[in-house]
Amino acid sequence: MRARVLSWVLVLAAAEACASLGPLARIIQPPRFEQADRTSEIRLARPSASRPLGGASVRVWTRVTNPNPIGFTVSTVRATLIVEGEHAADGEFPLGLPLEAGQQSTIPIDLAIDFSDLPALAAIVRRAAAGRSLGYRLDGTVGVDAGRLGRPTFGPMTLVTGELQVAGF
Repeated sequence: MRARVLSWVLVLAAAEACASLGPLARIIQPPRFEQADRTSEIRLARPSASRPLGGASVRVWTRVTNPNPIGFTVSTVRATLIVEGEHAADGEFPLGLPLEAGQQSTIPIDLAIDFSDLPALAAIVRRAAAGRSLGYRLDGTVGVDAGRLGRPTFGPMTLVTGELQVAGF
């Protein structure tokens, strides 16, 4: 028993002393992201002085789960939104979302699309204007604060995929 405790102490001390993710990847698993039960949506914005071609706001509801036997805080998410296969938006979110071991929480990830920056999205705008749902993928990296075990960053990886429902203007 004493040898087992000493082994765990050594593993934790080694993880704390290491600045890279390598050894931490065996101890801390990344949080899991899934499409939540709430509907993710895209809301078209009319042209304005600041957005002459208009734009859209996207809210992706995600369920975040901590699969680890220890708690941590999801500290950052850097995300890239892909809509119908086209790069649509990037975002960086300081979250500060504490998750105990095995806990899950549902959060919104909000992104803004400026159509003047994205001429390749014309077909997507037409589909959205017609009220059709749009397939999306949210890729990114996730940073966690695991206290003494460190602050690893996971990814790049696909965080969540699903359908965006058009909410209108």
